[in-house]
Amino acid sequence: MRFDRDDFGSNVEDRGRGSGGGFSFGGGGGGGGGLGLIISLIANRFGIMGVIVVVVLMLVFGGGLGNILGGGGSGVVGAPQSSGAVKTGAEACQQSEVHRFACNVNGSTEQVWTQLFEQAGQRYTPPGLKFFTQATTSGCGAAQSAMGPFYCPADQGIYIDLTFFDELEQRFGARGDFGGAYVIAHEAGHHIQTITGISNRIRAAQSRASEAQSNALQVRMELQADCLAGVWAANVARSGDQLDADDMAEGLRAAEAIGDDTLQRSAGRRPVPESFTHGTSAQRREALQRGFQGATLQTCASYTQGI
Repeated sequence: MRFDRDDFGSNVEDRGRGSGGGFSFGGGGGGGGGLGLIISLIANRFGIMGVIVVVVLMLVFGGGLGNILGGGGSGVVGAPQSSGAVKTGAEACQQSEVHRFACNVNGSTEQVWTQLFEQAGQRYTPPGLKFFTQATTSGCGAAQSAMGPFYCPADQGIYIDLTFFDELEQRFGARGDFGGAYVIAHEAGHHIQTITGISNRIRAAQSRASEAQSNALQVRMELQADCLAGVWAANVARSGDQLDADDMAEGLRAAEAIGDDTLQRSAGRRPVPESFTHGTSAQRREALQRGFQGATLQTCASYTQGI
């Protein structure tokens, strides 16, 4: 990909290196998901063993059972704080080539979705892009880099430790810069689901569903975010020469690499479809490709239709 326009988008910040309080989470009063989101993100990424490891570390380092169960208080207890001044705007984006690349992808998603929303007679409010190292706090609670990139609906922010780009290549074998762009575009897809009310409908349906049904609904939401990432890529391709010939192939390989069935097999486990929360490798590849071929917001509507 050749994003060299330095069109970084709005509301970008780098919080620097987190320090202290890494495993101590408070109860969830007002504002965001807190521990529930953290456990959910860890479970989605690493399964039940990941949750067990975190709980053990919380006990060893003083998190306490009250914090584990979310008892008492509100917000985050002992939350990690960033060291040094928070950098914003162009200053945050020009610290390194990987910062610059991520910011340009962010600016591109903002430009594409602003145009597509305007064509539909709507106004697009972009998410914030938040860089951090190791640990930070969000409107949804405390976060660790081990969770990978995530979107927090409470403060409408995309959170990313840029070392994930290295992990995407080294651990998941997803080589090429489009893989990293796809991840950011996927999180922007979750933002679109939030501001259009899709996320609220999914959460309401999940509250009435069994665990397996709730997982199936989550898969539909994740596949729609993949599809929306494909819509973004298609519009970038149409607008100029910023996509190389092999970029979409890189994105499809990245989508395959992080399918639930592939991740479970790589962890030495037999894939259990009822536990899937993001979709199989084949489903994620198909969703990204569908968005790229259709190139409109409506292309991805069927994933959450009827909910």
